[in-house]
Amino acid sequence: MYILHIVCGLPASGKSTFSRALAIDRGAAFFDSDTATDLVIQAAHRAAGIDPHDRDSCVYKLTYREAVYETLFSLAEENLEHTDVIIAGPFTSELEDKDLWLEKLEERFSGSEVRLHHIEISESLRLERMKGRGAKRDKAKLG
Repeated sequence: MYILHIVCGLPASGKSTFSRALAIDRGAAFFDSDTATDLVIQAAHRAAGIDPHDRDSCVYKLTYREAVYETLFSLAEENLEHTDVIIAGPFTSELEDKDLWLEKLEERFSGSEVRLHHIEISESLRLERMKGRGAKRDKAKLG
């Protein structure tokens, strides 16, 4: 049985860094929400006349959020047939009821073990990291 690791937390909390290290350690497939979907979202936003780096507006959340996460879960399903999988994304709404979310994930991925890794750091360190990485998608978060 292969393991699905879901690494979640706020932007710049260290999800990607932790996930890459875990993927190397486990010899697992790794899918990050930004890497897996960002170019498609940017193209769609440009076509719609929206800031291509917007990840915080209601338009983004209503239009793309569910599709981004379903893309990650679909990639996981395809790969869990032959290897462990690590997916990384904020999953902030899902964390509001972590037990219920884990129950739904275990039902969906019934042939695999599901492990949640919630990455948390201080807000000051998170903002410092966000400023330091200089990602355009963070601009609205930094004000």
